[in-house]
Amino acid sequence: MSNAGFVVLAGRPNVGKSTLINAIVGGKVAIVSDRPQTTRRAIRGVCTNGEVQLVLVDLPGVQRPRDALTERMARRVQAELAGSDAALLVLNGEQGVGPGDRFIAQALRDSRLPVVLAVNKIDRLSPADTVAVLAQANELDVAQEIFPISARTGQGVATLVAHLESLMPDGPFLFGIEERSDQPHEVLLAELIREAVIKRTFHEVPHAVEVVIEEVDSESEQLTRVRALIWVETPSQKGILIGAHGAMIKAIGIAARKELERELGCRVHLELSVRVRRGWRADEGLLDRLGIT
Repeated sequence: MSNAGFVVLAGRPNVGKSTLINAIVGGKVAIVSDRPQTTRRAIRGVCTNGEVQLVLVDLPGVQRPRDALTERMARRVQAELAGSDAALLVLNGEQGVGPGDRFIAQALRDSRLPVVLAVNKIDRLSPADTVAVLAQANELDVAQEIFPISARTGQGVATLVAHLESLMPDGPFLFGIEERSDQPHEVLLAELIREAVIKRTFHEVPHAVEVVIEEVDSESEQLTRVRALIWVETPSQKGILIGAHGAMIKAIGIAARKELERELGCRVHLELSVRVRRGWRADEGLLDRLGIT
């Protein structure tokens, strides 16, 4: 008899949920950045161990809706909570427990899901600080099990995964045993490019960027051509992305190409272009086409 189910990851922005999913799955399915609010879609990572399959849902960061994009992100949070079998609340051990963590903990209590709590980034803490933050986490009174982990180094992750597996209901696998994500391949490629943009324009262009894959042409087993369009909201943002004499867009392209080659397993010829589309985050039609539901 097999077991399979959905585990929703909740937590404040920048607690390391994407890094944790990538660590559990064993490959990149969610982009990683030090910038909060980089996850816009509920990205599913699939982890199959023996007769148990976890489908991990990396939710958009919880925040107050302020435009059509963030309204859709908030709706996605509620929909994924309703359709999951367990919830994993991730805390940032370096920051301790704050009002945002308490707000999310209350939302998880209201969902009536089994809740597991992970305190991340303990590799950066002293033993005394680890004990202190675990005590703070316990005071949230949202989970019976609390796991100190480091998604970056893998410390404690296997123990956490084993516990999550024990919560999964009986049932057939939801994905093939070789699958690690339900994202369309073009979406993953676009996200890898967006990751490169965010890492290099950390302060200047935080959330005004979206990437669309216009063409993927596998010319041979050794070479794939990828053509991508980067949307921004203002001409000044476009100037930042291109940089003096094209230096910034060249650096973004070099970094993104390495990730694409790792994902596709072949050489990649990457063509990037940047266009201005004012207010794209409030454009319902464009958000539909981008698959941000």
